Amino acid sequence: MADQVSGENPTEKTVEKLTDKPTGVNRYALQCAIVASIVSIIFGYDTGVMSGAMVFIEEELKTNDVQIEVLTGILNLCALVGSLLAGRTSDIIGRRYTIVLASILFMLGSILMGWGPSYPVLLTGRCTAGLGVGFALMVAPVYSAEIATASHRGLLASLPHLCISIGILLGYLVNYFFSKLPMHIGWRLMLGIAAVPSLVLAFGILKMPESPRWLILQGRLGEGKRILDLVSNSPEEAKLRFQDIKIAAGIDPKCEDEVVKMENKKTHGEGVWKELILRPTPAVRRVLLTALGIHFFQHATGIEAVLLYGPRIFKRAGITAKDKLFLVTIGVGIMKTTFIFTATFLLDKVGRRKLLLTSVGGMVCALTTLGLGLTMAQNSGGKLAWALVLSIVSAYSFVAVFSIGLGPITWVYSSEVFPLKLRAQGASLGVAVNRVMNATVSMSFLSLTKAITTGGAFFMFAGVAAVAWNFFFFLMPETKGKSLEEIEALFQRDGDHKVRGENGTV
Repeated sequence: MADQVSGENPTEKTVEKLTDKPTGVNRYALQCAIVASIVSIIFGYDTGVMSGAMVFIEEELKTNDVQIEVLTGILNLCALVGSLLAGRTSDIIGRRYTIVLASILFMLGSILMGWGPSYPVLLTGRCTAGLGVGFALMVAPVYSAEIATASHRGLLASLPHLCISIGILLGYLVNYFFSKLPMHIGWRLMLGIAAVPSLVLAFGILKMPESPRWLILQGRLGEGKRILDLVSNSPEEAKLRFQDIKIAAGIDPKCEDEVVKMENKKTHGEGVWKELILRPTPAVRRVLLTALGIHFFQHATGIEAVLLYGPRIFKRAGITAKDKLFLVTIGVGIMKTTFIFTATFLLDKVGRRKLLLTSVGGMVCALTTLGLGLTMAQNSGGKLAWALVLSIVSAYSFVAVFSIGLGPITWVYSSEVFPLKLRAQGASLGVAVNRVMNATVSMSFLSLTKAITTGGAFFMFAGVAAVAWNFFFFLMPETKGKSLEEIEALFQRDGDHKVRGENGTV
């Protein structure tokens, strides 16, 4: 089957011609992706609003620094568990119902945090929401990528990351307005209000279609074909997508039955971990290395340090007034949202590879100047105006170049490179690595700054970004404009077909 997709599939050239034509984005597919991405807004909101809520939680519940660190980090640790469960879950119940499950977990977590009579209840709510985060981060990009046409997959698959940034910015703004309420009400409303959009999404997603690729993998060809007719730009394109997906699923491309029994075929993710980890083919091994690598470097380059500890960083640069620190933090949120929004329109025009290499190259420069500015500012006791300005401009530049490349491309790329059978659980493994690195940076940054100074920490991140640039340059092929069924061929090299024949198809 893999040989058919990667080598002699007669529809590939026709698909390439279709995707080369300038066509508008399918409105129905866009609507589906937007609704699915709302779950990412809720996650982003929870991340942003917690930065302000923690100030009041610490004061009212009399928590210590260790408890605050646990409260911050437990979200990502539970998201790790959620992401590992999400792949198999979405293979069994489908992408759509997995989004519903993520919404319900968010809603329950928000209700518990909004109630929050004690620290244990608050921690339980945070952990429950973390499970929802893990499900959402895995399934939303996969659903969007499987709904989208090849010519606009970058736009639709990047929407979840754009929505995370919108949610973070909303959280920052809510912090400002709700902080004026009485303390025992303000922080609880900050956290509890997220239950409302979670409930709306749980019902709203039920009106959206299931992923046509998942349906076809289950043998439900008729349903899958009808959905492809809705989300494609023309009947011809829908037909070609239908043919390619059937080949990828191991179904006779000439089969036109409404339902096909998938005898002796693993349609619910059975045996996938063996093919991903224990006995991967050379092509799958390269896919896995690239997908996990991009998730690793997304957070290892230090973005979480700026997003979570921005006020502390700017305070060490020389800003002392709390209102000014808060305004600078809102500025970070605005920069992140603006440039990710810009990236959604560039991914399918410029391409993943060029945009990513430009982004990471810019990050190396921005992180180096940020390290220099903070080092000079700290050594002068915050009295050098030029060092303060350099630190702010560098921090904003870092967030901007990250958000226009590495930020959204991580989710787009990792959701499209895995073969159909391995996609859900492969993407969940990527999310697990992502959450581990997020937790590692967010829970160690303050200790790192004490050990090597704040400026030294960003010099270290600049070095990691330089390694990331070389990793992407040598290992990451371009996927722009290619169907999900074609992308597997990009990771194959001479001699792989013989190995694949011995180990079976993917």
